[in-house]
Amino acid sequence: MRVLSLLIFAFLLQTIPNSLQAQKVKDIEGSFEALKGQKKVNVFYVYDNMGVGDFEKEADYVNKKIKEKNEDEPGTGEEWARKWVDDREARFEPKFEELMTEYLQEHGMVTGRYPNAEYTLIVETTFTEPGFNVGVMRRPAFINLEIKLAKTSDMKKIVGKCTIKKIPGRDAMGFDFDTGYRLQEAYAKGGKTFAKYLDNKVL
Repeated sequence: MRVLSLLIFAFLLQTIPNSLQAQKVKDIEGSFEALKGQKKVNVFYVYDNMGVGDFEKEADYVNKKIKEKNEDEPGTGEEWARKWVDDREARFEPKFEELMTEYLQEHGMVTGRYPNAEYTLIVETTFTEPGFNVGVMRRPAFINLEIKLAKTSDMKKIVGKCTIKKIPGRDAMGFDFDTGYRLQEAYAKGGKTFAKYLDNKVL
């Protein structure tokens, strides 16, 4: 029994992506100092060129999941695909903004859908690892983000850019069986990490 436990523990260690504990704001180009004094910041999300798991293209991952789920139970594949996209606006994006705003409240700044704000943060998800949790075995989800700052009136003109990689999404108690929940926690962590960077280094 002890040998079996050690084998399971070793497997679990192997399923955790490297450097999940070291997510930091990196690859900084330009500056985010334009955010000083801003009370409202618009946030715009991009998922167009996102890799997922073992797939370079999200579409290949989605097609595989649709096929697998429909083989298990007809019709569930399309339902899964709808939820895969809907979770972004319903769960991931609100969590990112909620944690950013929470950690920037002492600066009087709020983030969200503010199309009239002077500046916009463009939050692009470049990679998603959905992870899994089947009770005895689990792999945390994680995401890679590229965050850009632009004037809302000209979002092609980027004044600041950075990356945050391997942002983990998991529940400390181990109850993160739902993929959407794991990813929701990753976006929350991403918002917190970026806000703390702004608080410590910019604002």
